[in-house]
Amino acid sequence: MSTPSTPPTVAAAKTNPRSRVIFASLIGTSIEFYDFYVYATAAVLVFPALFFPGDDPTASLLKSFAAFGAAFVARPIGSIIFGHFGDKMGRKGTLVASLLTMGIATILIGCLPTALTPGWEILGPTLLVTMRFAQGLGLGGEWSGAALLATENAPEGKRAIYGTFPQLGAPIGFIIANGVFLLLATTLSNEAFLAWGWRIPFLASAVLVIVGLYVRFKLIETPAFTKVVESGEIAKLPLARVVKSSWRQLILGTFIMLATYTLFYLMTTYTLTYGTTPTDAPVAGLGFERNTFLIMLIVGVVFFGIFTLVSGPLAEKYGRRAHLIVTTIGIIVFGLCFVPLFAAGTVGVYALLIIGFTLMGLTFGPMGALLPELFPTNVRYTGSAISYNFASILGAAVAPFIAVALWGAAGGSPVLVGVYLSSMGVITLIALLLSRETRDLEYTTNLS
Repeated sequence: MSTPSTPPTVAAAKTNPRSRVIFASLIGTSIEFYDFYVYATAAVLVFPALFFPGDDPTASLLKSFAAFGAAFVARPIGSIIFGHFGDKMGRKGTLVASLLTMGIATILIGCLPTALTPGWEILGPTLLVTMRFAQGLGLGGEWSGAALLATENAPEGKRAIYGTFPQLGAPIGFIIANGVFLLLATTLSNEAFLAWGWRIPFLASAVLVIVGLYVRFKLIETPAFTKVVESGEIAKLPLARVVKSSWRQLILGTFIMLATYTLFYLMTTYTLTYGTTPTDAPVAGLGFERNTFLIMLIVGVVFFGIFTLVSGPLAEKYGRRAHLIVTTIGIIVFGLCFVPLFAAGTVGVYALLIIGFTLMGLTFGPMGALLPELFPTNVRYTGSAISYNFASILGAAVAPFIAVALWGAAGGSPVLVGVYLSSMGVITLIALLLSRETRDLEYTTNLS
């Protein structure tokens, strides 16, 4: 007697291979963050002179940072738009769209005439801000989709570990972006770099986007979203549903991310500015050569990557909440150590960068699991994206601007910048104390 064959529906069932899930979530965020950091680096190194020229270098830098902040205004809008389609139509297609939005905007920045080009004095900076806004729209939908791709395909008890892989895209993107700038700066003269060399990292994004799209087109939908479709529980208006059912989680998630965002953009944008400003400038800095400090930053970001991976097993073993409470206390103490570390010469600056980026990895890594876990499956894309990106306004969009203002107010000392970081850490600590542990919740079938 023959053995009954496997039912066709079971035989045809497909899942994403784990290696493909990890690679697709990692490469997508690496590309997105590469694009984002290319702009951040250029905002410090070249855009003040090329798009916001003027007699006052500090004013030009602040204008460049204001344009830098345009993306953070766009990110919550992107989170609502892409979150809507991610919760209604699925994670895969939305991830492809967010990657295209970010990539096309980045490539177009590399083609823009600068404000030094006759006839483009106003149009050049305006288009730069427009493209920066489009970058923010893309990144607003990218992170949440990548986090859901990883965690909704994760084996039981490994969501925090899988959730660290899209987070790892941040240090990888930073290292690649700044490595490219460093290579160009060491192989080109200053004149050539300012004339055309700065465009290469933006145009090179095209190659990375093609790779990312190829990988993502090979994905199938996540099991969690498939169950939402099968149950007929797709939210007609995900934004309205998540605000009604999960408003508390939206607020807590936003403030839980606050210190993370503040720390990262102080460790990258502000430290690069402070580290490379001459000691005899009106608002004094440390006077490092640009290339020297970029190397120091890259060394620090290596620790960011290492401890992002370390944070996953720790968050699984001890819980997301307990792990982040300890890490946030570390951030608060770290902010109060800015002055002695910066004052200790090259060794002190290395120590500051390594400690800061280590804390960054420990706080950023678990967010890939924690923020999605705060929300029901059928509004998870929207909810996690909104929390993540609203935190970007409060913790990142204003951080470089506030840091420069505090730096100037303190007469060139970073003391107030450190206090600012510690203050944001206190707010995040309060949010964590008001939150609940999410490690053991039911992740696939919970609905709002």
